[in-house]
Amino acid sequence: MKESRLLQILSEHNLTITTAESCTGGLLAGLLCDISGISSYFEEGYITYSENAKEKILGVSKDVIEKYGVVSMETAIAMAEGAAKKASASCAVSTTGIAGPTGGTDKTPVGCVCVAWKIYDAVYSEQLQIEGSRMEIRMQAASYALERLCDYIEQTIKEN
Repeated sequence: MKESRLLQILSEHNLTITTAESCTGGLLAGLLCDISGISSYFEEGYITYSENAKEKILGVSKDVIEKYGVVSMETAIAMAEGAAKKASASCAVSTTGIAGPTGGTDKTPVGCVCVAWKIYDAVYSEQLQIEGSRMEIRMQAASYALERLCDYIEQTIKEN
């Protein structure tokens, strides 16, 4: 990720950002904190590893989790929306997935990661299938989420 690109976009448009993480377990927030000057735009992030934490902290509906699963685009979207609301941030990025090496199923294999971005009222989501070790899956998911954040911010601003 081009850290300077993200910082420039946030600065140019006076945007604030928050994170909601499950499988990446703080790596998204960590990558943001590696950017000098990010404190003007990033005040808080949330690690909501359990279903209970997603419900209690981010307000993800138990019905969404039961209907679609904890690793789903719908849950990722609800996490991003909940984080943006809780932090009063103009942008949010969320991750939920299975980093392995255990826990995968035929329907949701190891390396399946759902990512969502909320920029103002626009919401985007993608499902990734990442190969590698547990740490490689987590790191690739976090890096990808921030790289695409820049694209989605620019797309949202261009459309509005």
